[in-house]
Amino acid sequence: MSHEYLPPKVWQLPPADEGKWSQINRPVSGATHEKVLPKGEHPLQLYSLGTPNGQKVTIMLEELLALGERGAEYDAHLINIGEGDQFSSGFVAVNPNSKIPALLDCSHDAPQRIFESGHILLYLAEKFGRLLPKEIAARTEVLNWLFWLQGSAPYLGGGFGHFYAYAPVKIEYAINRFTMEAKRQLDVLDKQLAQHAYIGGNEYSIADIAIWPWYGCLVLGETYDAAEFLDTDSYVHVQRWAKDIAARPAVQRGRIVNRTSAQAGLGVSERHSAADIDAVLNGKG
Repeated sequence: MSHEYLPPKVWQLPPADEGKWSQINRPVSGATHEKVLPKGEHPLQLYSLGTPNGQKVTIMLEELLALGERGAEYDAHLINIGEGDQFSSGFVAVNPNSKIPALLDCSHDAPQRIFESGHILLYLAEKFGRLLPKEIAARTEVLNWLFWLQGSAPYLGGGFGHFYAYAPVKIEYAINRFTMEAKRQLDVLDKQLAQHAYIGGNEYSIADIAIWPWYGCLVLGETYDAAEFLDTDSYVHVQRWAKDIAARPAVQRGRIVNRTSAQAGLGVSERHSAADIDAVLNGKG
């Protein structure tokens, strides 16, 4: 292989000219600048962006609101990770790992911070007693798939998505490696969905809410422009499931919250009612 990279004995930070993220990411944690996070009027304060991980939480909140849970009213504040907002002192106080999404539950005497998208879904499901079965076997199956997503999505996003769509150079070995894994994961889902209406069984749950923004959008051709490359039409059961979830009104509302114009051409940065988001969906916002 020509121009093979030979790792030095001790790694050094490369120059900030190796793609967009090399100018933002760094090998240490903590805040880079002082900035207080905004706070709205509702019990839940969400700090996020309309990425797949961000959509998990807004879809969950919209589903809870659709079920009549008024305590799930939230304010959504945009954290633009492309501009380094995740490294502000305010955001680091909510999530020391500087990753979106992060949630503050202000319904307690002392606000409770919740970070990591999978944990936020679990926290909300337990707080409201919704979208997570109570019976131990069914609950365990849903949690199996919730944690499957948390372990699998980095291979799809940071692996396949990065090297196929975002890396400044196309590396055949990396693309082949992560394409194989992405297709293996789709096959896992396809076989599960051949037997069940939803990922965790025959009821819609936080497993579907977690997995759909990643794999549902992928097979529908909305992620990485890679549907043809991955032959996603061949995963017929995933396709059926993805379309069913996409048709849910709460999913349609949740997926546009905190999306920038570069992502969708529309978005809602502060959410106060379902009408606010419906206005955007109907072209009136």
